[in-house]
Amino acid sequence: MPLHPTVTDIAIRLALTMLAGGIIGLNRGARGHAAGFRTTILVCLAASVAMIQANILLPLAGKTPESFSVMDLMRLPLGILTGVGFIGGGTILKRGDLVTGVTTAATLWLVTVIGLCFGGGQLALGGVTTVLAVCTLWALKKVDIWMPREHRARVVVIGPAQWDTVVEIQRLVAPRQVDARFQEQSRTSSDNKIAEYVFELGWRKPDAAELPPLDILRLIESKFEIKAFELTTDNGR
Repeated sequence: MPLHPTVTDIAIRLALTMLAGGIIGLNRGARGHAAGFRTTILVCLAASVAMIQANILLPLAGKTPESFSVMDLMRLPLGILTGVGFIGGGTILKRGDLVTGVTTAATLWLVTVIGLCFGGGQLALGGVTTVLAVCTLWALKKVDIWMPREHRARVVVIGPAQWDTVVEIQRLVAPRQVDARFQEQSRTSSDNKIAEYVFELGWRKPDAAELPPLDILRLIESKFEIKAFELTTDNGR
């Protein structure tokens, strides 16, 4: 950091901070995520202003240039990153095996670091990091959706209270490369002839592939009544 940042230096840092936060925020906001356009700008701007403030308040009176070598300049950015960690933790939600918001939390952490770079006068580093972040969130998104990944869902089926029902449902979905793991049975009728069956469905497909649950549900519904269906995994977005 320069010891005497000028008004022009500060204006350039703030402008690049707003630009970087806005570009990254466009991706998150367009996809309806919690940390969108304005949030990423504000987080990035807060980090940048904090570093600019530290730069301005560097004690100069009575100090030689060599005295700055013993200053612990990492205290401020580490404190800022700790505070952002609480914000990022608030964006992550977990319900059973379903976890969402991880990418949003990572984005907030990244824009904070970018803001620290611009606020500290590391314009080239902040610019390169912004470009890499945009490539990761936009360009690599196309690669991510074509990567095969594990998916799971919970389905509740109503059928005859016979254990052959479990075998028949597993046999129905097997040709679709879907694994149906039986979890629970409960009798629902007074004569114990009708029961509810709970299965965990598992399959491995890219996100861009045709949605398997629709095909699976149609297949199961052709012979049994489906009471409930719920996806239980997500990619942490």
